[in-house]
Amino acid sequence: MLKLFTMDYKSSLPIFEQIYRSVVRLGAAGAFGEKGQLPSVRAVAKELGVNPNTVQKAYAMLERDGVIYSLPGKGSFLAKPEAVWEKRRREALEQARHALQDALEAGVSREELLGLFDNLEEGKA
Repeated sequence: MLKLFTMDYKSSLPIFEQIYRSVVRLGAAGAFGEKGQLPSVRAVAKELGVNPNTVQKAYAMLERDGVIYSLPGKGSFLAKPEAVWEKRRREALEQARHALQDALEAGVSREELLGLFDNLEEGKA
């Protein structure tokens, strides 16, 4: 089986949250194929060496947030691909906002931030 998920067991981010974010990231990248079917809870738990309840918690949160839906006896599937992209986009904007706030509080100037952005956009960073 192809290994999709990777976890940072030293991270302060809980495993279920890492699984949640991985599904969003992988879904946005098209890693779940044309049908968008996610691996079963048991398969992910086995792959990661975690309790199935941890994976189930992540899947339940994903379903609650409209990222996936479940069909009894069939499995879990990505919701509309555009919903996954929008979720990823919102998360990226939130992360950027926090990073910009930290940079400004550390005394990084607007010009330095804009220069960094320009370099990233041009592929120079």
